[in-house]
Amino acid sequence: MSKHNGFAGKDMYGAEMISERGKQAAGGLAPTEEKKHKGFASKLGFVLAAAGSAVGLGNLWRFPYLAAKYGGGAFILCYLILAVTFGFCLLVLEIAIGRRTGKNIIGAFSALNRKFKWLGILTLVVPIIIVPYYCVIGGWVTNYIYAFAAGDSMLVGEGASVATSQEYFNGFISNPWMPIVFFLIFALITVFVVVFGVQKGIERMSKILMPALAAIAIALMIYVLCQPGALDGLKVLFIPNFENFKIETLLAALGQLFYSMSLAMGIMITYGSYMKKDAKITSSARQISICDSAFAIVAAVIIIPSIFAFSDDPQNAMAQSGPSLMFVQLPAVFNNIAGGRWLGMVFFVLVFFAALTSSISLVETIVAVLKSNGLSRAVSCMIVFGLMLILGALSSLGYGPLSMIKIGDMQLLDFFDYISNSIIMPIVAIGTCVVAGYFCDTRLIMDEAGLIGKPTRTYFRIMIRYVAPVCMALILISGIFMDL
Repeated sequence: MSKHNGFAGKDMYGAEMISERGKQAAGGLAPTEEKKHKGFASKLGFVLAAAGSAVGLGNLWRFPYLAAKYGGGAFILCYLILAVTFGFCLLVLEIAIGRRTGKNIIGAFSALNRKFKWLGILTLVVPIIIVPYYCVIGGWVTNYIYAFAAGDSMLVGEGASVATSQEYFNGFISNPWMPIVFFLIFALITVFVVVFGVQKGIERMSKILMPALAAIAIALMIYVLCQPGALDGLKVLFIPNFENFKIETLLAALGQLFYSMSLAMGIMITYGSYMKKDAKITSSARQISICDSAFAIVAAVIIIPSIFAFSDDPQNAMAQSGPSLMFVQLPAVFNNIAGGRWLGMVFFVLVFFAALTSSISLVETIVAVLKSNGLSRAVSCMIVFGLMLILGALSSLGYGPLSMIKIGDMQLLDFFDYISNSIIMPIVAIGTCVVAGYFCDTRLIMDEAGLIGKPTRTYFRIMIRYVAPVCMALILISGIFMDL
């Protein structure tokens, strides 16, 4: 609980209206009188939940592909440098904004500066767009757990191959009702966790899922590394190839870091508002960054050496990313491994846990806004589930009955992914840095984050005011030109 400091009333989103005493020349920001919601019971609970949000599908199907494409160790080195500089500062900023204001994303931006409430609304659009199609992909993962457990002949067995794996995947996503069924299963599990609240739902589940995720990942990594030929994959992954290092490498690492750490989605602001006041933000952010980066590297160690050890065409397999890598190439790889049926099932359980922790955080971000308008958590979850059904059905059917509907040359799911990740999120990140750097008292945010010493505070201010906005602008520009 923090002291009352010159607020006078609230707006409809729960953001404190700043009185003359609380105003600063560039916008007001003062701590809330008290928490209006139950937060995380411990720092460990916060770190595991936030790390679970960061650890997601991007770590599994995007990072390994980018590492293999952009010089292996050179890409990883670039990624890690960006993680401890650019990524760390943005993560600290979002968590500090959330805890300082104690509000949901709309209320938080309104508390920073009431003129920028629109930025909070725009931020809310991100999880609204992402969580439905994310749950669709989570449904695909759920189906693959079932398919491997059942021993589907197109994925496992003597006749299974890349061709049959491709045929299975295409047949599944184009089916008029099967993807909907598994999408509903994944979405219901997500909402079921969130409806129990922060401590009894999100924190408790994170304490179960994250250790399980780590145990499965480490076990798979050890198994893969013991296979003949895995060393060739490790060489490609970790030995720097600076001949492939170019500006695209930097942009790829920057983009991967941005998406991987759940920045500009409102998640870290929301989770930050649930964080205990006596927990150190900088150490928490450091632990989240380490968890996210470590999982991405472990995922790459699982996937790339597996491809070299068991794929008939490793170069072609490594050239794939996204669904093609996850749902076509890897099942064919597992089929060439002794006990591949069960290994494939365990791998997709790993993917399921990673996807679930991320979808939970996205739903909670929306629910937090609805709850601030006087709705109960249960009703808020029902509303979010309704939105997920509508938008998720469009994404799910976009490869089947609605496949004729395209925006440009993109299917509906691909368009939702593009507009949220490549357009809105970079704009939100730029806006967050501009508001925090120029339109509110940045000193209060640094105080909240526990940044001590003039060199540290100067470094943080430079990153937020100048470096981060430029980097986000590069991501936005490259996303537009690369995807158009």
